[in-house]
Amino acid sequence: MARVVVTGGGGFVGSHLAERLAERGDEVTVFDHAGPPPGDALSRGATPEYVTGDIRDRAQLARAITRGVDVVYHLAAVVGVDRYLDQPLDVIDINLSGTRNVLELAERADAKVVVASTSEVFGRNPAVPWSEDDDRVLGSTAIDRWSYSSSKALAEHLTFAFIRQRGLRATIVRYFNVYGPRQRPAFVISRTIHRALRGLPSVVYDNGRQTRCFTYVDDAITATVMAGTSQKSDGECFNIGSSDETTVRQAVQLVADLAGGGTGMVAVDTRECLGERYQDLERRIPDATKAHQVLGWRSSTPLREGLARTVEWARANPWWLALDDSGQE
Repeated sequence: MARVVVTGGGGFVGSHLAERLAERGDEVTVFDHAGPPPGDALSRGATPEYVTGDIRDRAQLARAITRGVDVVYHLAAVVGVDRYLDQPLDVIDINLSGTRNVLELAERADAKVVVASTSEVFGRNPAVPWSEDDDRVLGSTAIDRWSYSSSKALAEHLTFAFIRQRGLRATIVRYFNVYGPRQRPAFVISRTIHRALRGLPSVVYDNGRQTRCFTYVDDAITATVMAGTSQKSDGECFNIGSSDETTVRQAVQLVADLAGGGTGMVAVDTRECLGERYQDLERRIPDATKAHQVLGWRSSTPLREGLARTVEWARANPWWLALDDSGQE
């Protein structure tokens, strides 16, 4: 049994991680700006301790990251295109200053850190699949869409700096299009399920020609726990994603087939909907060879199976279906 802290443990991926860690017998403390998520979250395992606070407030965070903590899983972040565009200052501040607070407190506590990052750091590099050390290709700093990518990249730079300059034990995991139960309905998979089960048409941007490698949340959690428990992961960065490239339109159609109830598909022009502050990516594909070689991890849940599980969960959780498209009650 280990003592662990999960920052952002009330969110989508964080709540699944806190649940998995509690189920395996770890003593879990969740640090989040809100309380536990509603519905079935964390119902199968021991209930972790919750510490409520703002990750930008070092004193508040210090109530969770204390001496005796073995691993800090740092997942707190502002996530989602809608929030990148509406809250770019919060995105930068939370991802940068919040990460620095986590790293400094973990160093003081002599704890290992697993920092959750994102495929967004690669920007629009056209040379897919991306390995961990491939180049970053970004748009103008005037485009708010890149605030998340840049802030997460800086968080990675901070982490490597603490590893090399301070001797901190830390690992970075980069998630690629994670989906599954509890995700707020503002992302392509969750939004499509949410709309289909309410009898609304599916929405695709720019005809859904973009391709993604959708990764079921349970697979991402397995990789994250491996990164936190393996000494081989110290000082490393890993791409965590499926190798199954699928067009957005294909994924949306598959959801519609599984969920039923929808009334067709509506294509939306990105520029008309989101304006000039957003730029999309044509392909996003990970090379996850390193995670397999070092951790023994590989994404194993087929897209259809993961979608079916998520649809089944959504049907059984009316509180989630009652949310609006941004995830608000």
